[in-house]
Amino acid sequence: MRTIESIKKSLEKVQIPSFQERYNAIRNEILEHPDVQAFLAQHDDVVNKEMVDRSLPKLYEFISQSRECCNCGSTEKCTNYLKGFVPKLYISQNTIDVEYERCQQKIIEDERREIESMISSMHMPKDVLSATLKDLYIDNTSRVEIANYAADFIAHYKNTGELPKKGFYLYGQFGVGKSFVLGAIANELASLKVQTVVVFVPEFFRELKNSIHDQTLQEKVDYVKQAPVLMLDDIGAETLSSWTRDEILGTIFHYRMSEQLPTFITSNFNYDELEHHLAQNSKGDVEVVKAARIMERIKAVTIPIQMGGENRRH
Repeated sequence: MRTIESIKKSLEKVQIPSFQERYNAIRNEILEHPDVQAFLAQHDDVVNKEMVDRSLPKLYEFISQSRECCNCGSTEKCTNYLKGFVPKLYISQNTIDVEYERCQQKIIEDERREIESMISSMHMPKDVLSATLKDLYIDNTSRVEIANYAADFIAHYKNTGELPKKGFYLYGQFGVGKSFVLGAIANELASLKVQTVVVFVPEFFRELKNSIHDQTLQEKVDYVKQAPVLMLDDIGAETLSSWTRDEILGTIFHYRMSEQLPTFITSNFNYDELEHHLAQNSKGDVEVVKAARIMERIKAVTIPIQMGGENRRH
């Protein structure tokens, strides 16, 4: 069995670097770093030995991280102390300190989130909300017309800083891509920091009926009717009541007509067919005058465009 004395002698043979040796090694590592040398050379008129020694912890923090965006594709994969931020050296109160700036990936993600925040969706599919005008199939004259109208709408805002007073009333058969066009225009507007509210009408009406009980009805109607750009998808597919027609649609369209706010609508019906639909309520009554009143407001805020093509859902 080894004695305490033999263990002591064995330990004495182990070479343990002194604190000063470790300190010097780290100090040399810091001061030999190219980015640190470049910073010190740039500020050699104010930097001195005392300032450097005082700032060694911050300088070590600086060199321990990536100083440039690593282009990892997602800030979640970033290995820096603050994900999506890169360190920069600066001098403050006679000390070298570290501040953090967004990396390029973080800037891209923030801009993407800002664009997404410009589109408020109510019950719309995700694939519609990710559409772009470049993805629009141009395989017939109606699609060429729609693409030109959309381009003119966007160009008008870019050139004048004002939104056109009218949107589109896109009508056509099931599955030809009417909703897709709404999503594409909404994304183009979002990239220009224009707020758009996109609503799937049948689900929106069902939600409003439930909102009567939780007292959020007026808040939701106000939010939709006051949107800088409003897009109503699949109007005419809903089960209509006099209340949804007169109190909801009537209120929304009257406000937007009065304020001259652009409104986009998709439907399987043309103007005349939609008017016929609006005249029928869930009780079987036919209210021609009230339907005509709604249609006048719809015509005041939209330009009718028929959209043809094959059903792309099959």
